[in-house]
Amino acid sequence: MSVGGNTVADTAFAMDALNRSSFGSVLPSVSVIMPVRNESDFIERSVGSVLAQGYPSELLQILVCDGDSDDGTQLRVEALAAANPNRTIMLLNNPGRTAPTGFNIGLDAASGDVIVRVDGHCELAPGYLMRCVQQLNEVEAVCVGGVLETVGNGRVAEAIALAQSSKFGVGGVAFRVGSEAGRYVDTLAFGGYLRKVFDALGGYDEELIRNQDDEFNFRLTQAGGKIWMDPSMRCRYYSRASLGKLLRQYYQYGMYKVRVIQKRGAVPSLRHLVPGLFVGVTGLAVLVGLVFGNWGLLLAVLGSYALANLLAALLTAGKRLSLAPIVALAFGCLHWGYGAG
Repeated sequence: MSVGGNTVADTAFAMDALNRSSFGSVLPSVSVIMPVRNESDFIERSVGSVLAQGYPSELLQILVCDGDSDDGTQLRVEALAAANPNRTIMLLNNPGRTAPTGFNIGLDAASGDVIVRVDGHCELAPGYLMRCVQQLNEVEAVCVGGVLETVGNGRVAEAIALAQSSKFGVGGVAFRVGSEAGRYVDTLAFGGYLRKVFDALGGYDEELIRNQDDEFNFRLTQAGGKIWMDPSMRCRYYSRASLGKLLRQYYQYGMYKVRVIQKRGAVPSLRHLVPGLFVGVTGLAVLVGLVFGNWGLLLAVLGSYALANLLAALLTAGKRLSLAPIVALAFGCLHWGYGAG
């Protein structure tokens, strides 16, 4: 099997060497790749957060890969480029319209030593890029990232953001629920990668409409690359604003996670199997009820889940108790959507 033109053994050796590489005292160039589509409401904040990083303009490249937006996103990017003539802001066309095709188009045009993906719904905290470069210089890793602060505009979106930042909602995903100290992780969002990693492993898998970054991170760790999460690094992500969109999003996450497992020939973490197991047990309980007329198992499963969900929603909502019912529904969307997918 070949990966990026090399054998798996050669790639693993290359990853091990890259884990220990450093820039020394020389500040590397950084390319920020933004695959977007119809992000006119957020794109100015996202690009603006990159411009506000304070990273030397001659070393920073912003590549906005637009998937044929029809909401004015392109015009807003062009206006940002015109308003910042001393910055490199490039608008690239992404006819494939998906995140992986957009990222790969940006990767082909990128000239940076470090590659950072930023989505249209994402804002980098001040100093994120500099901290990313410093950590790549100091720790044994080929990718460095931080904690994702999920926020929402409006009551439903706020409740969804709370659910997506809860251990009950998403399990022990470090980049979502946070960590007290820096540590190695199996995946994270919006990390900074050494460009040489993509030279060795290739770009995103364009079949994966969802989970393409998770698949790449799994490919990376399987080859021996290390991913470091620094909790002092923060980025903000705006959640979905409706429960229907959340359910659809996590159904797709679950569906494409199966494809990731098939492609990589392994399960990245057992936590990914829990929602599917829950949905499977529920389905079995329904079958037992229909065949034998015994609904005790179903009542036990759903009753236990409902109680756990309610308690978790109350604890997650905290002082904002009025949000608890919506948080509980959001938990259901996360678990049932992902598990069914």
